Amino acid sequence: MPLTRESARSRLALPLDRRERGDGDLNPEFRRRELLALGKTLRPAAVLVPLVDRPDGMTVLLTQRAANLADHAGQVSFPGGRIDPSDADATSAALREAEEEVGLPRASVEVIGRLDTYVIRTGYEVTPVVGVLDPPERYVPDPKEVAQVFEVPLGYILDPANVELRQREFNGAMRQFYVWPYQDHYIWGATAAMLVNLSEALRREA
Repeated sequence: MPLTRESARSRLALPLDRRERGDGDLNPEFRRRELLALGKTLRPAAVLVPLVDRPDGMTVLLTQRAANLADHAGQVSFPGGRIDPSDADATSAALREAEEEVGLPRASVEVIGRLDTYVIRTGYEVTPVVGVLDPPERYVPDPKEVAQVFEVPLGYILDPANVELRQREFNGAMRQFYVWPYQDHYIWGATAAMLVNLSEALRREA
């Protein structure tokens, strides 16, 4: 049975472990203490994990980042970025970034919960905020930040058989990471790991 807005809301309302996730889950050498030992002050950031409530089933909105960005250029990600001093909190930052990057009005998003904090090797401490919205008439991506906006069926994300664990050499060591291959998209790294967290949270019984 497809997941509904109500069931998604109730499952995300259940207590989470609230453990800190990150690149170090699969690669212990990248854990928080190593980042701090290297002098990397963790920068607070937030992303919106948008669930689009379509008549034929919910989808997850994702973006492909512009190729000229300094961080994570060309990668698939959720709308998001650094938490600014003007943001009231992580939720406010996530909604602001989604409005700036893909044209989602803040008022159109119902925030229903959050996932575990995720620490990225590049020095970001990310709060993933989950929101539900009705299908917008159109997306308005900012070409300076977003090359493409696309949606993945939530049912695909809820099936753990669709996620793969891969590895490649990085700085002389083998690094493991999650991958969700979907059509011609290659969803990997922090975004893929957050999708694993989303899948785990939404598969729980309310």
